[in-house]
Amino acid sequence: MTATTTATLDPRPVAAAGLSVLDDPAEQTGFTRFSTDAQGRRLGESAFQISGITCAACSGIIESALAGVEGVTSARVSAASQRATIGWDPSRTRPSALVEAIRRAGYDAVPDAAAPAREMRRMEHRKALWRLFVASFCGMQVMMFATPSYVAAPGDLSDDLRQLLNWGSWLVSLPVVVFSAWPFFQSAWRSLRSRSIGMDVPVALGVAVTFVASTGSTFDPQGIFGHEVYFDSLTMFVSFLLAGRYLELRTRHRAANELENALARMPETALRLDDDGRWSEVSVQRLRAGDQLRVALGQAFPADGHSIGSSTRADESLLTGESAPVDKPPGSELVAGSLNVGAPVEMRVERVGADTRYQAIVAMMRDAMTQRPAAARLADRWAVPFLWAVLLLAGGGAVAWSFIDPSRAVWVAVSVLIVTCPCALSLAAPSALVAAAGGLARRGVMLQRMDAMEILAKSRTLFIDKTGTLTDDQLQVSAMHTEPAWEGSPEALQRLAASLAAWSSHPLSVALARTRGEGDVARWSGVQEIPGQGLQGIDEAGVVWRLGSADFAGAVGEAHARVWFSRDGRVLAGFEFDETLRPGALEAVQGLKALGWHITLLSGDTPERAQRMSERLGLDAWIGAATPEDKLDAISRAQADGRRVVMVGDGVNDAPVLARADVSLAMGQGALVSRAQADAVITSNRPAGLLLAHQVAARTVGIVRQNMIWAATYNAACIPLALVGWLPPWAAGLGMALSSLLVVGNALRAAR
Repeated sequence: MTATTTATLDPRPVAAAGLSVLDDPAEQTGFTRFSTDAQGRRLGESAFQISGITCAACSGIIESALAGVEGVTSARVSAASQRATIGWDPSRTRPSALVEAIRRAGYDAVPDAAAPAREMRRMEHRKALWRLFVASFCGMQVMMFATPSYVAAPGDLSDDLRQLLNWGSWLVSLPVVVFSAWPFFQSAWRSLRSRSIGMDVPVALGVAVTFVASTGSTFDPQGIFGHEVYFDSLTMFVSFLLAGRYLELRTRHRAANELENALARMPETALRLDDDGRWSEVSVQRLRAGDQLRVALGQAFPADGHSIGSSTRADESLLTGESAPVDKPPGSELVAGSLNVGAPVEMRVERVGADTRYQAIVAMMRDAMTQRPAAARLADRWAVPFLWAVLLLAGGGAVAWSFIDPSRAVWVAVSVLIVTCPCALSLAAPSALVAAAGGLARRGVMLQRMDAMEILAKSRTLFIDKTGTLTDDQLQVSAMHTEPAWEGSPEALQRLAASLAAWSSHPLSVALARTRGEGDVARWSGVQEIPGQGLQGIDEAGVVWRLGSADFAGAVGEAHARVWFSRDGRVLAGFEFDETLRPGALEAVQGLKALGWHITLLSGDTPERAQRMSERLGLDAWIGAATPEDKLDAISRAQADGRRVVMVGDGVNDAPVLARADVSLAMGQGALVSRAQADAVITSNRPAGLLLAHQVAARTVGIVRQNMIWAATYNAACIPLALVGWLPPWAAGLGMALSSLLVVGNALRAAR
């Protein structure tokens, strides 16, 4: 499945013209990807941001609503990130119908593009802040009315005055119940309407029971509810809970803003050279491979391609996680979404829109953010029976206290309903995993499958490809052997050989030419390149020099070097070459071995080269001249021994083993098929990303475990306190809010 270019969709036309604007194919490119299935059907996959989600149960409600729309093939909703990914058949439905279904379910949705998402978050933040302000302000007023009842000595407060204060508390509590607590009632009604129980059902029930009972006590002190009122507990509970959810909302919005700031780099227009030789500004959606563009200083590159004619520097932090700009000499690869921070430059377009690495990153992040990991699904499954147990406990507590002390029966039931809300349990896993995925993305590792994080944290067996993974495609001079016939310094001879090598584009010549350095060299004439043999040139004195194979250079009987350099048939030097390790490869391997990993090198190269690289890195084992079948067999044997296997590769031949491994990682510049099979993609192309991914995964799994233990411990401790009547409703509300906040705050550590 491929991605399309992200476009900015202004929310105002949607409001003015209705949802029909979403059905415009030009607008759909900003939030929809299209693909063709095995039957040849054209299918769309649209990304939306959802507002109104208050708990994990909301995801199931929205997914059920979408499943009822004809033409919808799949629907994934993440409560943690408030995103939805919807698959649909363009011949049977439209994006506007998807949004209509979400709205009928009681929520709202906008395309997952920066402008409408920011506007939706601004409105959501404003409403949440107003609800919190009203609840807090009214709660303070109610507490002022309730204070005399707490501090007055018996007989100091007349019944008429007490009744007047109760009426005032009832009046001030109305805005809290009607306005501030409305999201709880709305979410509970949606759950009940869909014949399920969400997290807000016990909250709404507790608020309603408290308000109804206190209202009955206010207007009929001699009635069945008695004369005690708990408007102060009610308003405090709503305030505490709204404060917790407001801080949680701020956390989600901050994470969304950071992600958008990182991904919203693509310009909307580009300066393109037309056929008539004039430069014109065009939409990036109209760019095609082969176009010549001019990119100004400070502008993002609008497509993948190569620089033309001049050098610059690029900020590729989005792709690599490295903030230091990268030098881009003429002919260098330029990546869409990276910033031009060196100088104005011209580029030749190679890949646009869905084919760019930038859009691949956007697609991976969208997919990851909408996944519901196994730990979260387990918590969701336990939440429903847990809520039923809460309702039974609350009812049982009320019945028991109706015999012990009828005046406290209602408040015990309310305390049980409030304190046991399993929000912390449902937030324990998804909040930590979403935070970890965002943290990895900022450091050049894109997680495509959330469930892989737990396996990666527990794995200790690694199979890793060599070329393109541990090493670059470029070679480097590893050794130089000089012969006695040369009278000068080895450095001068190497510069001379490098100057002749600069006339060739052969990989060995290019590697030698890079060592040229500074200093005077010969001016060559009559340079010839004999295919399969080497280079021949004549210096200023008319002397013939040769650079190439042993037979070509005259190194008869010599075999310890790959390239020889000779003058008039007399060998002067030999050069050995080796692959260039990727930056941080040695440190990454050493870091993993220090953590107890067993690392095996898999390579299609000769056994000698595979062994040399394995010894150079200090690996545990190596397999050379390995075919895809050999690699698959090695991983299968390790899995048969009961080991969890991690595989890192980049080529087409690595796709089968990446699919077979328990966890797989692919390099960002690797083949598309290998990236498609991988659980994560190291977009920075640095092996250090593997060590980082393991460390973050281990820490995240630990944080999820801490959150789960805390949620279970909290409920185990507070339920008995509520049942015996030692936990008033306001304290139950405070405990519930603080519990959820603690879980979310602890989860944020996973992003570090």
